[in-house]
Amino acid sequence: MMNPQNRGRRFRLALPVFILIAALGLGAVVQWLWNAILPAAANFNTISYWQAVGLFVLCKILFGGFRGGPGQHRHHHKWQKFNRRFGREGREEMLAWKNKWMQMTDEERRRFRQEMRNRWRKPPENM
Repeated sequence: MMNPQNRGRRFRLALPVFILIAALGLGAVVQWLWNAILPAAANFNTISYWQAVGLFVLCKILFGGFRGGPGQHRHHHKWQKFNRRFGREGREEMLAWKNKWMQMTDEERRRFRQEMRNRWRKPPENM
């Protein structure tokens, strides 16, 4: 039976090799796409394999980055924000405001609306 620590160590050693192989393979894809499309469409010169690999790495650095190592989720904070707004917590919060609104008298509602209009510098509402 394999020791879990050995499996993790093996994964950490294999990951850079896998990343290198993936980058080299994607370099071939970039070269093929560049040479198939851009010389005919925009009168660009064809590029070599290593130029394509360099272009791929440059684009990753400039546009995609190499952030987010193992176990890190890049967009986790966006989902948390979405769930706060539209998820369970957001619905409970909205229901609390709805209940509070329903319990207000007409005068309290009018004052609340006027206060919100004052805060957002809108002209008074004609009631």
